[in-house]
Amino acid sequence: MKITLYRKSGCPWSAAVMGFLNELNIPYEIKNVTTNPAYLKELEAASGQSKSPTLNVDGTILPDASVEDVAKALEERGIVI
Repeated sequence: MKITLYRKSGCPWSAAVMGFLNELNIPYEIKNVTTNPAYLKELEAASGQSKSPTLNVDGTILPDASVEDVAKALEERGIVI
């Protein structure tokens, strides 16, 4: 499973999602859209918006995702939470 997390610097919702993934020892790539304009363009192209956090989970886009949204996506992929 490949997870990319698009985040803005200082975003508390991104921090919560990262903490959740870290607790489960699930690897993910972080793309900070605040410090890298190319990541912001990538995020907007993939999701049609620029909200944080947005995740790409194996090609499924979770825009403006909460911990609950991420948990549901993981459960759908057979990860027991």
